Amino acid sequence: MSMLTRILGTRPALVPTLFTIPTLIVLIGLGTWQVDRLQWKNALLDRIHERISGPAVPLPPGELPLDDWEYRRVSVTGSYLPEREFHLLATSLRGNAGYQVITPFRRADGGGILLVNRGWIPTERKAPADRPGSMPPEGETTATGIVRIPWAQGTFVADNDPDRNLWFWPDLAGMGDQIGQPVAPYMVELVAREDPEAVFPMGGQTRVNIANNHLEYALTWYGFAVALVVIYILWHRRLARETERGGPE
Repeated sequence: MSMLTRILGTRPALVPTLFTIPTLIVLIGLGTWQVDRLQWKNALLDRIHERISGPAVPLPPGELPLDDWEYRRVSVTGSYLPEREFHLLATSLRGNAGYQVITPFRRADGGGILLVNRGWIPTERKAPADRPGSMPPEGETTATGIVRIPWAQGTFVADNDPDRNLWFWPDLAGMGDQIGQPVAPYMVELVAREDPEAVFPMGGQTRVNIANNHLEYALTWYGFAVALVVIYILWHRRLARETERGGPE
């Protein structure tokens, strides 16, 4: 008598076995794939946090391999163009409604204009007059922040309203059209307030919004596999009892 027969209490039935074996292989394969994805995602998140917390490096002019530069802490010298700021709808880290203040920044090294996310302001402080001391430094200054690739407009995200200076997603090209000049295809999020005496905008708003649910998915698939094996065994043991008794219970 084979070990499987001893466990089941009877010989394996053909149809349940033909269903169970390939299904079990698929479930285990899906669980293992999620484990591989978990390892990849953990490595990605570790790399991102290392970039964010690392020392600032000079932002080179010209085109950048954005995958290599996103979330990297950089410094860049130039001057703000304070006559135009954009308001990107956002929530703070505490969930309060407000805007991210995005200001054009002309690079001193001839690298053109990039958009700098200077930080968060509450809804009632949208007008610069309602937040004294919130204007960026005048003249040449060095900004330190995190390189971010703008996210695309989601399915349920409203269209931007440039006439009202209300932006629901960071359309950098559209913002460039508003100032009449091309801008870099990435923005820089400041890591701290430029003026320690000013309350707004609140810098340091970079968030790493990368879901990492692979462990839960792996446990789910492995759980289905275990459940399938348990059902397979219990079904055969019930079949063995019915056979011994000469019919169904």
